Amino acid sequence: MFQHLARFCYRRRWLVVAGWLALLVSLGALGVLFGGEFRTEAALPGSESQRAFDLLEEHGFDDRAGEEGQIVFEADQGVLDPSVRAPMEAYFTAITSSDLDLILVSPYEDAGAGQISEDGQVAYATLMFADRPVEEYDHAATEIVALGNAAGVDGLRIEYGGWIFADESEPFSEFIGLIGAAVILLIAFGSLLAMGVPILTALFGIGTGASLAMLGTNLIGMPDFALAVAMMIGIGVGIDYALFILTRYRTALHDGYDPESATVLALDTSGRAVFFAGLTVMLAALGLITMNLDFISGIGLAIAGAVLMTMLAALTLLPALLGFIRERIDRFGLPHRKRVEAGSEGRFWQRWSGLIQRRPLAALIAGGAFLLILTIPLFGIQLGFSDAGTRPEEDTTRQAYDLLADGFGPGFNGPLLLVSELPGGEADVAALDALTTELRATDGVAAVSPVTVSPDGELAIIQLVPTTAPQDKETAELVYHLRDDVLPDAGTSSAVLVSGMKALEIDFSDYFIERTPLFFGVVLGVSFLLLLVVFRSILVPLKAVVMNMVSIGATFGILVAVFQWGWLGGWVGIDSVGPTEAWAPMMLFPIIFGLSMDYEVFLLSRIREEYDRSGDNASAVAQGLAGTARVITAAAAIMVVVFTALALSPDRSIQLLGAGLALAILIDATVVRLVLVPATMELLGDRNWWMPAWLERLVPVVHVESERAVAEAAPRRLPTPAEVVAD
Repeated sequence: MFQHLARFCYRRRWLVVAGWLALLVSLGALGVLFGGEFRTEAALPGSESQRAFDLLEEHGFDDRAGEEGQIVFEADQGVLDPSVRAPMEAYFTAITSSDLDLILVSPYEDAGAGQISEDGQVAYATLMFADRPVEEYDHAATEIVALGNAAGVDGLRIEYGGWIFADESEPFSEFIGLIGAAVILLIAFGSLLAMGVPILTALFGIGTGASLAMLGTNLIGMPDFALAVAMMIGIGVGIDYALFILTRYRTALHDGYDPESATVLALDTSGRAVFFAGLTVMLAALGLITMNLDFISGIGLAIAGAVLMTMLAALTLLPALLGFIRERIDRFGLPHRKRVEAGSEGRFWQRWSGLIQRRPLAALIAGGAFLLILTIPLFGIQLGFSDAGTRPEEDTTRQAYDLLADGFGPGFNGPLLLVSELPGGEADVAALDALTTELRATDGVAAVSPVTVSPDGELAIIQLVPTTAPQDKETAELVYHLRDDVLPDAGTSSAVLVSGMKALEIDFSDYFIERTPLFFGVVLGVSFLLLLVVFRSILVPLKAVVMNMVSIGATFGILVAVFQWGWLGGWVGIDSVGPTEAWAPMMLFPIIFGLSMDYEVFLLSRIREEYDRSGDNASAVAQGLAGTARVITAAAAIMVVVFTALALSPDRSIQLLGAGLALAILIDATVVRLVLVPATMELLGDRNWWMPAWLERLVPVVHVESERAVAEAAPRRLPTPAEVVAD
């Protein structure tokens, strides 16, 4: 199939390129005209906090079912000074008179009692927004800040709390990643033309993939960051897949194949590996569907779509482009190109492989011990959600967070909301009044508001302020203590539910922890079966799964040490420590696992090709490593640069995502692929390719690398210059 595909794309290159151009333009137009909106609806059906939010909306407290924010202000002369109070009250009136659909509780009115610090220097107004799509908060935040800029008074400082006011301006991560990839390709190939082909192929893939994601928003909710993540992954894998095929094409040209035969050879060897590698990444990303949350499934679908289109571009558009370029692939070469073509890197990797194979047990122990040491911090992981206290110090939300913590205590940045229905009427209200007294005496509680009854008289709420910061472990323990020990004995006719954003975050953390084993099992099981079919071996896929798990463990260990413990945080731009994001294991695992399998498939397919040719496992390992190490190193370097660009974000969550992906690829392409894989392959010998006879009869035959078939099908092989001289 791959031979026929290569020849068709090569010979019908005008048709293929025109088809991709038409697809890019048409999907782009459809995405713009009919694409839905990216929206982050982080609902958690069935959780206690979500039930409380639903009750708030049902009983007329919909203004409290949305997000909250604060206008925090500090004045040297005191917030009660007339020169401060008058303009701030006018500011609050302007907000409530607008059409922003919110409730504002001013510190200057009775309802805002307690919103002025004891020293009178700091105060805050509470903003309670009606529930709405995430993106619609931007307009409200912009207008509120604009109104506040007109309230300037000497000695007055205004900051804004709540994530809707956060500065989400991102660096041009995709652009930075492409520039870095171009530099690495220039170094690897030594040619401007060879550098441009993988990038052009990847751009077609991510362009069509992005349009598919835009159309997919009509079918499933996708968060606003899903497109950025999918595009970054698409850039990385798209360039890598084209790099794998193009490298094999150039090698075939240098070996004397004519351009068409070289294209067929490249697609029927490296192209097969790209197909199965891309399939593995897609299956791993689609594993996110097992989390059974729409916005998580949307991320998985966006990633899978981007990988699918970049893979198809590498398998169809790239052969068509090679039909135009032919033997001119090395045109516009740079000064170091002759050194690249001389193959000195191949000799280096042969020596490296020999070193590992002479001492395979020592290499396995050293590499494994190194990764296990890096994994140790993982056992101290604390899952949670970062808050404004981890944002850059210059961000207004961080400034507001610090002002509130200094003026009122750290718990004011994460109040809890207790919600209870009132089937018993006044008796339930009286029981809740008594409960507030008990709550004030509970360890970990800083303040408790009076009971507030809904407009329809059927629901009551109590606001509770912890003594600890939202991301502190003690705050989560307080939520569990309230739910398990305090509130079940409240004496009300209906259960008292603990809600608020902190409670919702805790429920999300618990949900992720509960679903993660199933999720991991599905991804690992499907990947094992795919590799079993591809390599017709028991030990090869088992070893691949184990090594990838060790590599991922080491990655998470480093993330815990840096982001949670603060080790070397200042060196990499991490301003403050906090819990490891609860979504990180669930989100990073399938992406890292899938991308790691890219290199696994590419390396092992080349080793298997050599083994089928020679029957000598040691020689196959040496030749396979020497033939792929340079391209794997270049591909990994591209991935590292692309994902490191994500870490330039001011948002700690995006920093963690980018750093995790970059670290995982770096570890996998160095310690795992260049040390552990050749060491274990050498130790196992021919047992690498063992499969029980009964299982071999059940598993379909799939060839990843079929150079022998290509050689038989090649229409013509040009003689090398050395052969011409010999004749």
